[in-house]
Amino acid sequence: MRISQHKLVAENGEAAVSFVNSPNQSGVITPAYLIIHYTAGGSAQSSINWFQNPGANASAHLVIGLDGKITQMVPFNKKAYHAGVSSWAGLSGLNSYSIGIELDNPGKLKRVGNKWVSWFGVEYPESKVIIAKHKNQDTESGWHIFTPVQIEACIKASLAIYSHYKLKDILGHDDIAPGRKEDPGPAFPMASFKSRVMGRQEDHAAMFKTTGEGVRFRTGPGLNYDAAGKLKKGVTVEFIDNVMDWFHVKLAQPVAGISEPEGWVHSSLLGRV
Repeated sequence: MRISQHKLVAENGEAAVSFVNSPNQSGVITPAYLIIHYTAGGSAQSSINWFQNPGANASAHLVIGLDGKITQMVPFNKKAYHAGVSSWAGLSGLNSYSIGIELDNPGKLKRVGNKWVSWFGVEYPESKVIIAKHKNQDTESGWHIFTPVQIEACIKASLAIYSHYKLKDILGHDDIAPGRKEDPGPAFPMASFKSRVMGRQEDHAAMFKTTGEGVRFRTGPGLNYDAAGKLKKGVTVEFIDNVMDWFHVKLAQPVAGISEPEGWVHSSLLGRV
């Protein structure tokens, strides 16, 4: 993908990017950051419809569906209304300094009996849910997963945006509005996503720390692999490689009860050192 006249353009057989103009935009900006959100809605189309409503006073530059379909709603050099009250690195009001990507995802889910239910009443099966602790919260919750094709579409779009505008960083809405916002949440593989988009500029291995208690140290990249043990919060690991959202890591120091220093941890349970 590439940028032309501040719009995302597909090439080399990639699926076309739709453009649906949102009235909720204003003056020219020079973006410095990319902000990742989830829609907390029922579908990509419902979010697109909402962003077309002048009364919504909300918009984003891109909306990406669960099927990977990308819709642009605001040119990248115009202010979209996605960040709200926010601050980062001495800046306030990140709408004026950032490009926003909304990923179709119902977000945080509530356990009701043996069902997972969204805030708008739709039920989701266990296979669509990850149980994890948000980095800004103390308890575990259910979070709807992002599909692999959706993540890959977001990576392709972000690579073009990050390179073209020479952005400083990629952040979550929960970074710039902590306590007020939870998106994109622990189901989004932010660490591996940033690694793929931004690349590793350092000449040493990336280091991470576990962000919760009882993090399972698995023998392979998936829930179907056994746990060789559990890691306490704050255990440092060295990144080796990854398979989608699973990180192959090496323990930086011995951990009682775990004999093999290398294992796999889901990226949502790790934070960059």
